[in-house]
Amino acid sequence: MYKNLVAALAAACFFPPLHAQTQPPTRAAWVYVTPVLDTGWTRQHEQGRLAVQKALGDQVKTSYVDNVAEGADAERVIRDLARQGNDIIFTTSFGYMEPALKVAQEFPRVKFEVITGVKRAPNVATANARYYEGRYLSGVAAGRMTKSNVVGYVAGFPIPEIVSSINAFTLGLRSVNPQATVKLVWLNEWFNPPREREAAMTLMDQGADVLAFNTASTAVMAAAEERGQLAIAYHSDMRGVAPHAQLAAVTHHWEDYDMARVRALRAGTWIAGVRGLRAGTWKSQDTWGGVKDGMVRIEAFGPKVPPAVQKEVLARQQDIAAGRLLPFAGPVVDNTGHVQVPKGRSASDAEILRMNYLVEGVQGSLPK
Repeated sequence: MYKNLVAALAAACFFPPLHAQTQPPTRAAWVYVTPVLDTGWTRQHEQGRLAVQKALGDQVKTSYVDNVAEGADAERVIRDLARQGNDIIFTTSFGYMEPALKVAQEFPRVKFEVITGVKRAPNVATANARYYEGRYLSGVAAGRMTKSNVVGYVAGFPIPEIVSSINAFTLGLRSVNPQATVKLVWLNEWFNPPREREAAMTLMDQGADVLAFNTASTAVMAAAEERGQLAIAYHSDMRGVAPHAQLAAVTHHWEDYDMARVRALRAGTWIAGVRGLRAGTWKSQDTWGGVKDGMVRIEAFGPKVPPAVQKEVLARQQDIAAGRLLPFAGPVVDNTGHVQVPKGRSASDAEILRMNYLVEGVQGSLPK
């Protein structure tokens, strides 16, 4: 599965034969920002851990600590895992980056994988997904399905990866429905089901008939199901919670990345940078895989979505995978009327990674 990603990572790491009979098991630990739920951000990372354990068997010993708050608590947990003898530690939230970097200095032989991080060190690698690609596709679906032309978005923190996701969603939405707008609510936290539900209800009261979100629970999906509206699941398929409300799911997949990194450590070829998934050359930077690499996809359309809409969205997904569709192709205008990406070019990776504006069509602003 996900042949592009596997091939790129395998080529980057070059796995020589393993000698499991003489090599001790690799101890690998994961740190999660929420409890391990049936769906969502943490569930997708837990699927990665389980895949590693299943594939490598007695060559690894895996563990996890969940519901770890960002900040001082995270630093304590990460340090404890290093002291316990773990060889590689996956930290799965942006707020774990600074704690992981600090602990990494104290334990130079331990390898750290900071998911969504942007700072690296000799024993600290970073990886992320091009979430915005899936968001663009879900925006296309929302644009076709909204009747009120008002779409609600429940957002976590105003970090660039979230800002670019909101913008890509809006660009996808308005590519098929120029009259549609996005009403935005910031929560400034990742996991608070009561507040997520409250924000969803408020947006629906304001006329939104389709909801999107990037928080960590299923509260928005459940609220849409209760009110008979539509919502776009995030991270994983959430039809179990919202069988009628789910429009589609933007899903993220970490199994192959996690597997490749643990295998590289066992092979003695782990480095903080990996072969660029797109350029195919060595880069001292993070892995940033998208639709093409199997790390992001849109799937699991709900029963209310006509086949023609599904076909259109999946065709756009193929266009993104082939490089024919770039979500941030200019002109891109922000919601104050300024041109951010001129006609004739597309936003660069560097521009996407530091995006600090909201595009035309978003009703809201970035918290100061």
